[in-house]
Amino acid sequence: MNTVAHTLTAPVAVLAAANAACARIAPTWPLDQLIAVNPWWSLRQHPMPVIAGELSWLAGVSCFLSAAEYRAQQIPKDIVAAVLTEQEMDLTLEAFCTADPVRPATWQNLDRLFDQHRNLNRQISWREEIIHQLSQFAGRYFVDQRSGFYQAWLHTTRNDHGLSILMAEPGLVRQFDQLPDTAEELLEVALEELQVPAQWHTEYCHALLLSFNGWASMAAYQAWQATLNNKADGTTRELLAARLAWELVLWRHLGARHPGVGTAWREQFARAAQQRLAHGAYARHLHCWQLASERAFQQGLERKLRLPEPSDSPAATQASPPRLQAVFCIDTRSEVMRRALEVQHPQIQTLGFAGFFGLPLAYRSGAYNRPQLPGLLAPDLQVSDADKHYDESAGTSLGSRWLGLAKSTNGGFSLVESSGLAYGFGLLRNTFGWRSAAKAVSPAQRLQIRRDGQPLSKAALAELAAGVLGAMGLGQNLAQQVLLVGHGADCQNNPHAASLDCGACGGQSGEVNVRILAQILNDPDVRPLLADRGLQIPADTVFFPAVHNTTTDEIRILAGDPDAELLQWLAAARTQCAEERARHLDIAGQPAVSAVARRARDWAQVRPEWGLANNACFIIAPRSRTRHLNLEGRSFLHDYQWQDDTDSALLTQIMTAPMLVTNWINTQYNASVTEPHLYGAGNKTLHNVVGGNLGVFEGNGGDLRIGLPLQSVHNGNTWMHQPLRLSVYVDAPQSAIANIVAAHQDVRWLVDNQWLHLFQLTHTGSCRYFRGTWHL
Repeated sequence: MNTVAHTLTAPVAVLAAANAACARIAPTWPLDQLIAVNPWWSLRQHPMPVIAGELSWLAGVSCFLSAAEYRAQQIPKDIVAAVLTEQEMDLTLEAFCTADPVRPATWQNLDRLFDQHRNLNRQISWREEIIHQLSQFAGRYFVDQRSGFYQAWLHTTRNDHGLSILMAEPGLVRQFDQLPDTAEELLEVALEELQVPAQWHTEYCHALLLSFNGWASMAAYQAWQATLNNKADGTTRELLAARLAWELVLWRHLGARHPGVGTAWREQFARAAQQRLAHGAYARHLHCWQLASERAFQQGLERKLRLPEPSDSPAATQASPPRLQAVFCIDTRSEVMRRALEVQHPQIQTLGFAGFFGLPLAYRSGAYNRPQLPGLLAPDLQVSDADKHYDESAGTSLGSRWLGLAKSTNGGFSLVESSGLAYGFGLLRNTFGWRSAAKAVSPAQRLQIRRDGQPLSKAALAELAAGVLGAMGLGQNLAQQVLLVGHGADCQNNPHAASLDCGACGGQSGEVNVRILAQILNDPDVRPLLADRGLQIPADTVFFPAVHNTTTDEIRILAGDPDAELLQWLAAARTQCAEERARHLDIAGQPAVSAVARRARDWAQVRPEWGLANNACFIIAPRSRTRHLNLEGRSFLHDYQWQDDTDSALLTQIMTAPMLVTNWINTQYNASVTEPHLYGAGNKTLHNVVGGNLGVFEGNGGDLRIGLPLQSVHNGNTWMHQPLRLSVYVDAPQSAIANIVAAHQDVRWLVDNQWLHLFQLTHTGSCRYFRGTWHL
């Protein structure tokens, strides 16, 4: 009876363990839709310092800086002492501040153990060849998927007789003939034959995936997209099976020759629990330093936030409609531009709102279809050019197909050669900056919005617009001119250009979103229907769609006829913004506006701008709380007036969507600094694009590089981003904040497991919320 039960349940247990490991890998988005991702998002249900210890053990991951790097920040000793007391660290202040903890021995997969018996001065390492071979195959597979990853990889590898020659191991390739034909069977056979104790199945599988994290993350992206469409995808598990197959092959091929590896392998499992505890203690020590660093920042920020608003502030005295209203994305770069615009006139009002402007849409041009909303969501609306026939089966436009061919792995050189002088002139135009960076598609002046293929009625448009206006806080006291400002970046020769565009728009410019929203709000047939809903838009109010080019600091109005004064304000704001940014770029002593424009056009420029580097906080409050402050481009700003949100519905939206997106952005930047080898994309000058737009190799192989390139966070001498977990400040009653945390699991995990810090913002200070309790 026991034997039968074991036979029936063992495969289920193995698959459950493998699936659990796969579920620990966060997705990465392709280059043309590149958005910031928290690489530890799939582990958010566990405390962050615990995960830091786990990742340190399984893959040598650094979630924090070193003790020496924290000491260099010169954190006040009283802050460090308070953290040690709070965290119940059994160390004196002096002992803690002088200690340099050494990372304990990390987990070693079998390829690493066998590499210890290989002459690495004369031979390729097993780790290097395994990752290279799997990665080269994955680069082809993810472009043209025809069968399951494991089966396709196994078929290719069984016919790759060069492996035996390359690794100087006769008979190696024949080992692949003996492998099971399905991923599920391979997982079961390998874990049993490798004598992996059942209690460590998930951890071992997780370690294998981390050794191949880039492509594992791309497989996780496929699973993410499938889930958004109510489907299932098993590519991550199949990829795990291929990685585990290599371990089994090495075990069978080399095990008898190196019996010491088997001994070391078994001993490693015997001390696994002890190793895990040691890494937990190591991570806990560094976590105390991280907390102290964050407390130092929070204290400085809170001193600023307590500064009283000047009595003559426009926000405090303004009763009549403002001369201009401008709604910006909450992106940290908008904080700089909003300050620059507001100083042009006391009756200019700016607001912060999620950059996709509350429109869950995808933009379609022929067969080209791109999401224009946060990666957490699936599009509910479709937008297409109004002057073109809407046909889902229509081919992609010639321009986007041409651009796609130019960017493809094999097409670029052929395209240049076959196009001759015609393409050469295009290269010349790019070289001298005679045109801006190429876009795959450019939206038309008039757009059509649909749901499930059917155009939205005027009533539906009014309902959509009413929801957006209410969320923005723009229902009353409208100016004659209202700017809806999306944002995007303009740079040349940059595979990671989408990472500088709007993350809320799926790594795209926000142009489509602001165009369609302005079109709806200016529609004379929609305005009476809005009035019926209590939203009276004055007849002389015009909504202008605009895009803030974050690389050149230009705000370009896309449609309409703004007055000369508005254009003057935008030009002056551009100058001030560029001058402020110039201090962080290598353009001192040059006219700022022209200098940043040249950087955008320069093919050799690896740092066209700093993106969201050094982001550190998210403030959810009326603009009056921050308008008089210089937040140095470190804060996301979302306007919110709790007195107008009686049921906390708007605050719920902000804390369950934009707050999660800002966590993704913040954590990606942090991880790209603390662990650039696993979660950073490496050196831009060595990048080769894989599969047209999947991602990049650093050089000609290795794993897929994910996260931010080194040059996005480092200026060549020092880091430009200080890794601090996001500090979120909410101007709202404590009960409203606490109720939202309690009601939403993701929010509760982020707060209680210390993936971010949550505070109530008051006029006299702040209170921190943690694990169901408010702390002064």
